[in-house]
Amino acid sequence: MSLQELKEQARQLPVSDRLELVRAIIESLQDVPTQPSERSRIIKQMKGLLKTDQPAPTDERVESMLEERRVKKYL
Repeated sequence: MSLQELKEQARQLPVSDRLELVRAIIESLQDVPTQPSERSRIIKQMKGLLKTDQPAPTDERVESMLEERRVKKYL
C-alpha cells in the first residue's frame, strides 16, 4: 500500500478512529531512537566554522564595535 493510499483510507475513517491512529503513530515514533550522531556531527562542523586563532573580544572591544556600527548606520 502506498503512502497516498494510506492517507486516503485514513481520511475515510471516523474522527475518533483517526485520533486513535494519530496516537498510535506518535507512540511508535517515541520508541524510535533519535539520531544524535548526525546532529552532533553537524554541530561540530558549525563550531569548526566559527573557530579563529584570535582571542575572543573583550567587553570593551565589543562595545566599541557596536558603537562604530551605530555611527555608520545612523550618520
